[in-house]
Amino acid sequence: MNNLYVNHICSLLSINKWQAEHCIQLLEEGATIPFISRYRKERTGSLDEVQVAEIKHYFTKFLDLDKRKESVLTSIEEQNKLTEELKNEIENCVELQRLEDIYLPFRPKRRTRASIAKEKGLEPLASKIFSFESKSPEKDALQFTGESVKDVQEALSGARDIISEWISEDISVRESLRGQYQKFARIISKPHKDSAASDESKYRNYFEFSGAISNIPAHRVLAILRGEREGELSVKLEVDPEYSLNYIRRSVYKKRGEPTSSCREQIELAIEDSYKRLLHPSVENEALKAAKERADLESIKVFGENLTALLLAAPAGQKRVLALDPGFRTGCKVVCLSAQGELLHNDTIYPHPPVNEKINAIKKISNLVESYKIEIIAIGDGTASRETEAFIKKIPMPKGVQIFSVSEDGASVYSASPVAREEFPDYDVTVRGAVSIGRRVMDPLAELVKIDPKSIGVGQYQHDVDQNLLKEMLDNTVISCVNRVGVNLNTASKHLLSYVSGIGPSLAQNIVDYRKEKGTFKSRMELLKVKRLGDKVFEQCAGFLRIPDAENPLDNTAVHPERYKLVEAMASEMKLSTSALIADESARKSIDIKKYVSADIGLPTLNDIMDELAKPGRDPRKLAQVMEFSPDIHTIDDLKLGMILPGIVTNITNFGAFVDIGIKQDGLVHISQLCDRFVSSPSEVVKLQQVVTVKVVEVDLKRGRIQLSMKNIS
Repeated sequence: MNNLYVNHICSLLSINKWQAEHCIQLLEEGATIPFISRYRKERTGSLDEVQVAEIKHYFTKFLDLDKRKESVLTSIEEQNKLTEELKNEIENCVELQRLEDIYLPFRPKRRTRASIAKEKGLEPLASKIFSFESKSPEKDALQFTGESVKDVQEALSGARDIISEWISEDISVRESLRGQYQKFARIISKPHKDSAASDESKYRNYFEFSGAISNIPAHRVLAILRGEREGELSVKLEVDPEYSLNYIRRSVYKKRGEPTSSCREQIELAIEDSYKRLLHPSVENEALKAAKERADLESIKVFGENLTALLLAAPAGQKRVLALDPGFRTGCKVVCLSAQGELLHNDTIYPHPPVNEKINAIKKISNLVESYKIEIIAIGDGTASRETEAFIKKIPMPKGVQIFSVSEDGASVYSASPVAREEFPDYDVTVRGAVSIGRRVMDPLAELVKIDPKSIGVGQYQHDVDQNLLKEMLDNTVISCVNRVGVNLNTASKHLLSYVSGIGPSLAQNIVDYRKEKGTFKSRMELLKVKRLGDKVFEQCAGFLRIPDAENPLDNTAVHPERYKLVEAMASEMKLSTSALIADESARKSIDIKKYVSADIGLPTLNDIMDELAKPGRDPRKLAQVMEFSPDIHTIDDLKLGMILPGIVTNITNFGAFVDIGIKQDGLVHISQLCDRFVSSPSEVVKLQQVVTVKVVEVDLKRGRIQLSMKNIS
């Protein structure tokens, strides 16, 4: 990548040039984001995953920009209009918007009023007026009348059309106006003239809305633009037109000086026309697009944070689970799973109306709990969840059996997916959905990777944002979480393995096939025997894979195989085996790691190694804890103002947090109600899946909306 782009990346991210260069070099060599941030800290100056991901984003963006530059240069060259100065200007672009501004005068376009005027031979007249050389535009215009131009007024009008287009294509004009709109424009939304505006509309808050485009919250931008797409809102930008015209005048006259009095009238008319007919619609669209892009980035960041919290939610671990997918008329689907997540039994119970087979249901659950030595009962949080939970809690259970409410987000998507059909070809979607609920309480990460991240429910308006950017963020998030936790090489599904650094779906399948044929892996080095898994892939993935019972204890740590000899040297210095060194804290603390610094191994790597030896194979996630809702609250009708209730955070947006209080509708804790101090972002106060205490402050039964507060709760 050329220096122009590298320098721009450094400026944007406030990093050193050598850091960006080394990171880009590693990316070009095929290194993954987790590998670079974890195992190449010396090369990058300890850039973290977020920084490496940003560098990769800009790296990809600039590759696309280069392709666009080639296309633009070819187009202008084919028109025989490419000068050396223009070529240099294009090649030095680092922003797509700037490139498109440069290209605008040369872009092939449909017939315009200006092009029609040029066809009539009026361009020389326009040039004479626009260069302030005309002493009398009317007299000069007379020379251009004839067969195609019937009179002076038509000639002057055509000349102004040409000047208007020139002004609209002037880079300095567009940049000045663009800057003004971004600072001062207000976004205005009203009910669309063809819509039946009503108080029940979900867009009623935007029927008479006005807000500065420079600081409008992301969720409002997305809501307004969605309302416009759905035909319920009419949206426009409002600016002071005179202020805008002055911006244009300054840009136009700055290059040419003050026009002669004879030309001023024509140029002023052209400026007004250019602004109203060409510039305002164009810059308005650009400003709305820019606001949408900012909103996308803010929202996608929140989605990534939410997904991280979901994926890294506390697992219950390898426990025997009875999982229920609740329902009324169709009954509750019941499955029993082994500690490894294998389906052992499935059944259906009907404890609720209209069937009301409570006694039979009690017998079935009791027998299953005893027969399969159940340790955890997992209940999906969808329809009939609270009723099913209340029913289950009335059944006497062996000591130690825990009952969990489990999010069903994405379970239905999984149950109907090819992944589920492959895993359970002989079972219907109800069984598959219940299995997903059970496995999710055991290990949320391992189960959720089977589902498209967009189906998990990571935030509002996720379908309104740039889908490519969203996919990039969510994919990076899943990869980051999987590699942060580490993956058991001998038990992981191919779906989980596919997210391990460097592996992907094809090699993941090859690993699973190898396990089936050869049995469990005894060491990380055995990976090199897997079909099509070469040295480069091994380098990328080995440190993130775990083998709990391996002969070499380092195979169950995040220590990379390339550093095994270094650890063995440390153990030898202490006259201990590697296993003994891991077990002996005092011996590890007595090692002077500075002695082991070399040309390619610095203190960051050495500190990581020592940290890992202190907690080999330990899951960085906390263990799951049971959360219980208020037993008196079942529907929105049970809520009373001032009630203090337990809840769990289910979603975080820029404007607040949604909290499950044990009923169908989640309540909203607005950002202003999160705590007694000013909060710039809800993530400062709450995290996804966090258990919180809330107060009911407003209930809108008609719209099914609940307002909650976390302020002043003793």
